[in-house]
Amino acid sequence: MGSMFRSEEVVLVQLFLPTAAAYACVSQLGELGLVEFRDLNESVSAFQRRFTVDIRRCEELEKTFTFLEEQVRRAGLALPPPEGRLPAPPPRDLLRIQEETERLAQELRDVQGNHQALRTQLHQLQLHSAVLQQNHGPPPAAAHTDGPSSERTPLLPPRQGPHQDLRVNFVAGAVEPRKAAALERLLWRACRGFLIASFREADRQLEDPLTGEPVTWMTFLISYWGEQIGQKIRKITDCFHCYIFPFLEEEAARHGTLQQLQQQSQELQEVLRETEGFLSQVLGQVQQLLPRGLVQVHKMKAVYLALNQCSVSSTHKCLVAEAWCATQDLPALQQALRESSSEAGVSAVAHRISSRDMPPTLIRTNRFTASFQSIVDAYGVGCYQEVNPAPYTIITFPFLFAVMFGDVGHGLLMFLFALAMVLAENRPAVRTAQNEIWQTFFGGRYLLLLMGLFSIYTGFIYNECFSRATTIFPSGWSVAAMANQSGWSDAFLSHHPLLTLDPNVTGVFLGPYPFGIDPLVPSLFCVPGTGDSQHLPGWACHHHQVWSLATNHLSFLNSFKMKMSVILGVTHMAFGVLLGVFNHVHFRQGHRLLLETMPELIFLLGLFGYLVFLVIYKWLCVTVTHAASAPSILIHFINMFLFSSSPTNQPLYSGQEVVQHALVVLALAMVPVLLLGTPLYLLHRWQRSRHSPRPAVGQQDNNEDKARCVDSSDAYEKGWSSDEEKARCPGGEEEAEFVASEVLMHQAIHTIEFCLGCISNTASYLRLWALSLAHAQLSEVLWAMVMRVGLRMCGEVGVVSVVLVLVFAAFAVMTVAILLVMEGLSAFLHALRLHWVEFQNKFYAGTGYKLSPFTFAIQDE
Repeated sequence: MGSMFRSEEVVLVQLFLPTAAAYACVSQLGELGLVEFRDLNESVSAFQRRFTVDIRRCEELEKTFTFLEEQVRRAGLALPPPEGRLPAPPPRDLLRIQEETERLAQELRDVQGNHQALRTQLHQLQLHSAVLQQNHGPPPAAAHTDGPSSERTPLLPPRQGPHQDLRVNFVAGAVEPRKAAALERLLWRACRGFLIASFREADRQLEDPLTGEPVTWMTFLISYWGEQIGQKIRKITDCFHCYIFPFLEEEAARHGTLQQLQQQSQELQEVLRETEGFLSQVLGQVQQLLPRGLVQVHKMKAVYLALNQCSVSSTHKCLVAEAWCATQDLPALQQALRESSSEAGVSAVAHRISSRDMPPTLIRTNRFTASFQSIVDAYGVGCYQEVNPAPYTIITFPFLFAVMFGDVGHGLLMFLFALAMVLAENRPAVRTAQNEIWQTFFGGRYLLLLMGLFSIYTGFIYNECFSRATTIFPSGWSVAAMANQSGWSDAFLSHHPLLTLDPNVTGVFLGPYPFGIDPLVPSLFCVPGTGDSQHLPGWACHHHQVWSLATNHLSFLNSFKMKMSVILGVTHMAFGVLLGVFNHVHFRQGHRLLLETMPELIFLLGLFGYLVFLVIYKWLCVTVTHAASAPSILIHFINMFLFSSSPTNQPLYSGQEVVQHALVVLALAMVPVLLLGTPLYLLHRWQRSRHSPRPAVGQQDNNEDKARCVDSSDAYEKGWSSDEEKARCPGGEEEAEFVASEVLMHQAIHTIEFCLGCISNTASYLRLWALSLAHAQLSEVLWAMVMRVGLRMCGEVGVVSVVLVLVFAAFAVMTVAILLVMEGLSAFLHALRLHWVEFQNKFYAGTGYKLSPFTFAIQDE
């Protein structure tokens, strides 16, 4: 893996690829994923490029593969993964793959068409049989049973009168159940009742030939007389998409037709089974072809797209390509080109060239660093060889998250969840899960692991485990000593509901707690009752109860976490300003160290660094005996800007006012330096370059080509920023103008943003204090309103046990849903904002672009 602290060195290389070996060379580069090709044919339309015909053939193959893949999935079959890494096929194999694919596709279309036609025909036979099996007609008047050839009487008796010559006709068929009622109403209204219609539901469900779902059909028999009525009936049934079948009046003829239909159905089912077997064979061939063919065609298309970005030499014997490549990958690039072009007889050549464009950013990551680098890249991809914040984010991001999420129990649950994902990361089922939420968690598993681990650490500092304090070490405070030496009697307790531990009393304060916050702090304690005084020492020895009864523990944590947030915030911002030093040194911008970095540090540390000094000084130097008369840091900090003093607020040390006034003046003096220093320096350098001796005309003409090849990345190496490039004079006939207003405006925006940002960003870090208290109080409320209620229940053991199980289940669910998911997401977003706005803004531009190498990795996956 390359350096994580700064992007790797990337150079522009020019490739000369022999025409006969160009395809093989680009294919090998795609397997290695070393270079990013530049488009040398931007002015040429996509339809006029050299390999457009080959790309279209690949696209046609992709369409055919898409059709085959859809048919395989419709059949309920799964495509096996391709075996191993398949190389891009040579161009001569494209015709073979196309012929084989088209043959399979056409064969599949023919078989599926025959199969669909057979299913439709079988469905019609089954519907016809269902219609004939239904007894729609009225019972016959008489029947003759004295011979096998006897016939039943007609369905309708012969009519008498003027209409006795009219012949009764029948229309039989089937319709979907949802259309039956509407069909019957329309027939009655359109024919004005000159018909007899019978609708009955089929005895069994039939499979729909299109959808394959079982459908219950409604059969009908319509008897009518008159040709006009018959035409109306046929038009109406056609509109309702009914199946119409011939219906004979004689029952024996209908019975014979039914037997023929059943025999035809059996024969058709046998043919259908044979067709399905042949269809399965064709789909099996498609299953074998698709995984390999898809990968090969995608790779072939990618190679042709890359070749379309190359230009053709004047002799048409080679292709010329330009590509970005990491310096350390140049030997592998040259080796790949030699191996790929060995069969052509002419070796491909690669050499470095200069460019005015800024190179892309390449930072190699692994499983552990990928999630942290993604956090940085979400803000913006770093400029070429700019300091990368990701290595520092590995520590600072989980730590700032843990400051807001500090709890041993909650951190342990998060740590175990992330640890399970880390241990199972190599399982295919875990890696290939399609759930989007799971993919998000799995991608940040190492980030979650460190967030949980740091939350356990800060939870021990806060002494909180599911909002409960723990006594890992003996407390440094003794309530018993205070009770024994202060003479707390019943009368005293009855008039003083709140008791205070006095550290000045001998034996009350025994020493600092070894790690974290002492579970028993010098607090105001609520007296639970005014019982007998002889029981007081025993009650006073239960330190856990005293801590839970303290009324000012929130005030104590308020002060502690607020000051801790300010210290962490100023330290984090100062570290960000110091990281800018590495940028200036690397890009040889020595003037920025004196005119930007140093004024920024003086302004930040002279004001807010001094506030951190006051906090730490008060913690270390104000003793217990002077705690009651300790001065207020807030008042001192306000007086510092007002150049005043407060008689009631004593100084922390001698000469404090002089130091504070000097720091304010010094910080204000840095503002004009930060505002005017860099523009004046650039103006001076531009004027000096104008009066420097100019080369001769011939020499200048010879140097023009070299000036065109100056890489903008060299501007960084030579100490030129975007503003300084405006001040320098590029090669050419006319001198570049120094636009002082633009440079001054840019520097004014930077100065205002930094100076005001020091104030707003320091206040922004107070979110560490706010969210930490919110998480602790929400955890306390959840414990008090759920678990404590269950633990205080009295009654039979069996009933209480069942209730406790339910209460614990509710507590566990709400802990995960509210405290872990919702609170964790909130703390994550706030930590993200602190890194993007408050930290990275001090040194990180994030205006670059990633190196996107030409690779077949996606096709292989």
